[in-house]
Order: sequence, then structure tokens, then C-alpha cells
Amino acid sequence: MRAMTVVAGKAGSACLGEVAEPPEADGSVLVEGLLAGICGTDLELVAGDFGSGRSSEGRLVIGHESLGRVLDAPAGSGFATGDLVAGIVRRPDPEPCPACARGEWDFCRNGRYTERGIKGLDGYGAERWRVDPYFAVPVPAELGRLGVLVEPASVLTKAWEQVDRVGARSWYGPRHVLVTGAGPIGLLAALIAVQRGYDVHVLDRTDDGPKPKLVRDLGGTFVTDLADVQVAPDVVIEATGAGSVVVGAAALLAPAGVMCLTGISPGPASIDVRMDALTRQLVVRNAALVGSVNAAKRHYADAVEVLRAADPAWLERLITRTVPLTGWTAALERQPGDIKVVVDLQA
Repeated sequence: MRAMTVVAGKAGSACLGEVAEPPEADGSVLVEGLLAGICGTDLELVAGDFGSGRSSEGRLVIGHESLGRVLDAPAGSGFATGDLVAGIVRRPDPEPCPACARGEWDFCRNGRYTERGIKGLDGYGAERWRVDPYFAVPVPAELGRLGVLVEPASVLTKAWEQVDRVGARSWYGPRHVLVTGAGPIGLLAALIAVQRGYDVHVLDRTDDGPKPKLVRDLGGTFVTDLADVQVAPDVVIEATGAGSVVVGAAALLAPAGVMCLTGISPGPASIDVRMDALTRQLVVRNAALVGSVNAAKRHYADAVEVLRAADPAWLERLITRTVPLTGWTAALERQPGDIKVVVDLQA
């Protein structure tokens, strides 16, 4: 069958590969792949910056943002033929560590976890894939192809959970939210903030393309410079990974504010920052910075509810380009106006 493949750790190896049918060891639920989303992690895999295939194979099927339709499922699995489904990315380590043993594999302590399409396991970017029922997320039929947004949305439902937990260390009543970066992660972060009733400001470096209108149609304020943020945000969701943006946004935090870092810079860039001044600002204001990556099972379920509550026409505008599996590498080439690019696994 056809699949999106790379040679793990080898730049320039992305191609349309022919791979074997998914092994039953991957799970008892057989799924027809419909869509796979492309994100920054996939770009890093294609660049050879990280990633690992199955222990006996160098080539890796990528694709961790998934949407599929069940072809076959055993009785008692909770799934039936025709159901839409998304696959959870991370799997617990074999020991397992204390976090993995409690279903918190997104907080794995020893780093021996595996991840579909990223680390040690083939992903969902194939015509067919298998998944264990426990790691399969039911996608309501009403969402249709928007179900491919479940995985990225799960990253944000976890991020907001972390913000709530840190904020709860004292009286907690956030009003103003700043989101830095208006890519898919940033826009989904803004969507959740609006659903929570917060005043939302979104920063992006350019006001070209569809992003400003998407933000304004949510009821948010779009800015291209931190100097234009006219409020002291109680919460910052940082989705750029750019050090200068992180430092600048942290300096804006209100007393007892919380910044959640969800982005990672693609390069080893360095910036000239007076860390002593930043530290003073954070300490004096009881502000907190917390990093968040990946998601646990409950966050996927929360993500489904976030998407169900959203305006489907607005969500549709996040998916700005669809490319066929036969030419899937075109999804790696950024085009003007791109937000979320997805691969049609049946084309």
C-alpha cells in the first residue's frame, strides 16, 4: 500500500513509499486512512533532524495528525465499520515509569515512550493503519474531515489544563489572553480562549493572508507587534518558539500571570537577553512559565468537544490546502496563505 515515508534521520528522503499492510501488532482496529495533517514536527522529520523507525527498519511512515474510517473492528472494541476515528500519538514506555503507569504518558519520566509517525512506530500517513481501541479516539460524524484537527486541538486542551492548574495556586480569574503565533496551534488556542469567554489578542508577524480575519471573526484582536498589545495578559499561550517573542511576552504578564510554551524554535538561534531583568519581573509578579507538549487520552476527548462547539465554517478556513497522497511532498512546500495543509490519503 502507499504511504508517506522518510528514512529516519536522513534529510531529503521523503517520498511516496510502498509499504506492507499494517501489522496486527499495531492494534485490532483496521482503519482506512482519510487525511493526515502536516505540522512543524513533520518538517523536522523530513529535514532529518530527529525521528526513528521501527527497530528493524530504517524507513518510517510519518503522519501523526490523523483521520480515518474504521474498516474492521472486533466485538466489544467500541467501534464499528464506518466510524470516523483519530489515533493518539504517544504510547507509554515498556517499564512503565510512574507517569506512564497512570495514563500520563505525555509526562513520561524516562524518555522511553514511542510515538506514531515520530519515534519508533509507523504513523498514520498511509492508505490503511491499525490502532489499539484504547488509543483510538471516536470522531463524531458531524465533524467530517474536520476530525483531522483533533490531534492539534488536543495539544491546546492540555495546554489550557496546565494553565488552569498553575493558575489555581492562588485566586484565579483570568480575563485577558495573549496568543503569540497565528498558525494552527495559535488559532486553536485562541478559539478555546474565546469559548471560555476571555478577551483575546493574537500576535503574528504579518497581517497578510487569512489570519487576521480568522482572529477578528472569533472576536479577537490581531496585532503584529507586542507594543500594540494594550492589556496586561493574565495568560499567554506561546506558539512561535521564538526566544525574543517569549521574552517580550513574558514581560507583559500581569501579576500572577501564566505563560504556557507550546512552540519550539526550528533552529539553535540565540538572543541577547538580560535574564536578570526578566527573572526580576517574573519573581516580583509571581508570574509562571510552563512548557507543554503532546497530550494524554483525556485531552483528545476534550479536543473533540472543543471542535464540536466551534463554528464549522470557521474551522474549515483553517484547512487552507489539501494535496493528494500521490504528490504528498508538495504539502511540505509552504505557500502564501497556508495555515493547515492536509494530505488526502485516498487520492
